[in-house]
Amino acid sequence: MRRFHEAALRGDSEVIAWGSGKPMREFLHVDDMAAASIHVMELDKTIYDANTEPMLSHINVGTGVDCTIRELVETVAKVTGFNGNIVWDTTKPDGAPRKLMNVDRLAALGWQYSYSLEAGLKDAYEWFLANQDNFRG
Repeated sequence: MRRFHEAALRGDSEVIAWGSGKPMREFLHVDDMAAASIHVMELDKTIYDANTEPMLSHINVGTGVDCTIRELVETVAKVTGFNGNIVWDTTKPDGAPRKLMNVDRLAALGWQYSYSLEAGLKDAYEWFLANQDNFRG
């Protein structure tokens, strides 16, 4: 996000992104993580116990929705106001083809994420703009 922000400020004609952009990733806004945690902590014990087992009590927290790295990068460009070209350096690695959580258990417990990818990135970028002076040396 910072690279796109700086490129937009400078009026750069391009930003280089690594890989092909094809791998899929899932993103979760921190406020959704906090909300999911509180939701689970406030569940009635009988509901929690009915949906977990003593040695299998983990509950994945995520959106259950993924996007390509290309979609992510294009959304970051949009959010930051970068209007140049995105150049994909396919000599760089892609990483794992897909990383997506199974969030069926959390959904069964009545929780759903509220931030879309674009809304979450906009929120993060607005926070960055409001606080960037705190991080300059």
